[in-house]
Amino acid sequence: MKREFCTLFDSGYLFKALALYDSLERHCDSFRLTALCFDQESERLLEVLALPHLSALPLADLERRDPDLVAAKADRNRFEYCCTATPALPLHLLETRPELEEITYLDADLFFFSGPQPLFAEMGDASVLITPHRFPPYLRHYEANGIYNVQFMTFRRDERAFVALRWWHDRCIEWCYLRLEDGKFADQKYLDDWPARFEGVHVLRHPGGGLAPWNVDRHTLRRQDGRVLVDGEPLVFFHFHRVRMRSDGRYDWRAHGYLGVGKAGELVYGPYLAALDAAKRRVREVDPSFAAGLVERRRWRQRLDDARADLGVRVTRAAPVLARLRHRCVLS
Repeated sequence: MKREFCTLFDSGYLFKALALYDSLERHCDSFRLTALCFDQESERLLEVLALPHLSALPLADLERRDPDLVAAKADRNRFEYCCTATPALPLHLLETRPELEEITYLDADLFFFSGPQPLFAEMGDASVLITPHRFPPYLRHYEANGIYNVQFMTFRRDERAFVALRWWHDRCIEWCYLRLEDGKFADQKYLDDWPARFEGVHVLRHPGGGLAPWNVDRHTLRRQDGRVLVDGEPLVFFHFHRVRMRSDGRYDWRAHGYLGVGKAGELVYGPYLAALDAAKRRVREVDPSFAAGLVERRRWRQRLDDARADLGVRVTRAAPVLARLRHRCVLS
């Protein structure tokens, strides 16, 4: 079966999106990735690169078919508008491409280490697949911002999936901001009650799907026969939250404020950083000056904040009662 995926990004995430694409090409036998381009620069470069399994969708095309989305644009920043558009993208593809049996949304900073078939097999005949954050106990207070992460979501072509997807689309049009307010947070807090609210929703259990800085500490990683295993199961994909690509060619890859990231360094982060290097080389073959998404080294005040975040999470792991006292909104 040909797998259909979609993602969205602007030029600042282009290198990461190309790493995602390359990982799918390596591990998924037959697939198509539709990329919603939030600026003309990313659209232009994808057209030049002409990747065989990728289709670029200009933001203007989506907005023409979704006037409610455009109406919501005026009072939202770029990130909030991306979140607002997230449910609009798979809904648009299911409505305009009747041949699609299903569509899976992917965050652009995911990277696959093995094929996703076990995740779809676990989904069975469900209509919607969602992935939990799986916070360890000392980070459980972050569930105030959402039990589930939007990172990997599958919608089948059936009425149950359309009901959930259209409801999510309409709620994000009404309210989608990067703050915790009245039980809402961006696009992800809306998912909290989906297993009870909608029929046919499956919550992913596979430990290799949705591994991320916020939950890697609760799992055991090892390499066996050339594969990375998570609690004995193949690592399918990792969410590389907060990886910063520096203009000097180096990376600030540790997501501060989470524990366990260090043990994933060689096994997980090493291959991803190599893939980002390859993505940069590919883009610079066609546009040597392209540097979107690259940042300067963090200043000492920022590095001090990182050290405080690491110390704070160590304290809360040692004394979980303090966890709620240091709660802050998670930017995912």
